[in-house]
Amino acid sequence: MKSSEQVRKAETLRTLHGGGDILLLPNVWDVAGARIIEEAGFPAIATSSGGVAFSAGYPDGQKVSREKMLAVVACIASAVGVPVTADAESGYGSSPEDAGRTARAVIEAGAVGMNLEDSPGDAGHPLADLWAQLEKIRAVRQAAAGLGVPLVLNARTDVYLLQVGEPATRYDQTLRRLSAYREAGADCVFVPGLGDRATIGRLVADLHCPVNILAGPGSPPIAELKRLGVARVSLGSGPMRAGLGLLRRVADELKACGTYRGLEDAPSYAEVNRLLEKPVKS
Repeated sequence: MKSSEQVRKAETLRTLHGGGDILLLPNVWDVAGARIIEEAGFPAIATSSGGVAFSAGYPDGQKVSREKMLAVVACIASAVGVPVTADAESGYGSSPEDAGRTARAVIEAGAVGMNLEDSPGDAGHPLADLWAQLEKIRAVRQAAAGLGVPLVLNARTDVYLLQVGEPATRYDQTLRRLSAYREAGADCVFVPGLGDRATIGRLVADLHCPVNILAGPGSPPIAELKRLGVARVSLGSGPMRAGLGLLRRVADELKACGTYRGLEDAPSYAEVNRLLEKPVKS
């Protein structure tokens, strides 16, 4: 991809966070899924680190290497015409240099956005030290500036997702972290695990910046999230796990009944072939 095209896509992705509509991201984990989402009319594609890891035979949480993760991102970015934002977990390392290296690799893969979470995957220390996380965010910004691509950084805190601390302390801890991430250079902030309508609205009002919510069963509908001021809604590994759930139902039906009703909603062989006629750039 030419640098000018990548810059244009990055600017487009940033603009999508500030318009009148919520940016909806049903996350993908392979090229076929990315092309389905693009054809459905979504203006951007987001990858799911969990989805990519699961499909490669790994659990989530930086168990799959940066190289394997971003090889999938590169295939997706080369296969679609819309901007791609990559889930880069916690940056594949604990240092600012690791985060900067990951940001450069994300851009070199053709993506123009990046998720960076503050959970290092250590059960004893569920959240990274705040100062260390700010240094990682600054390193991502510096790396992107060095390549001349205005990478859209979505900085995530897992306070609610991992239920860190006493419930009464979680809101203030989340607000403090996300405010600091924004000041350090994040374009959007992400708070998975938060589903309470009143708390979402309060957080959006207090942050004064684009907020990403992870949606799933039980989450407020999109119309309500829009009313609350949410800028971005993603589905994480949900679509990939839903596909596994369908596969399980197909297998159970085949074994128990010898029938095939679970396949009725599948795209046709010809349709999938058509979606993939354009080869992926190597």
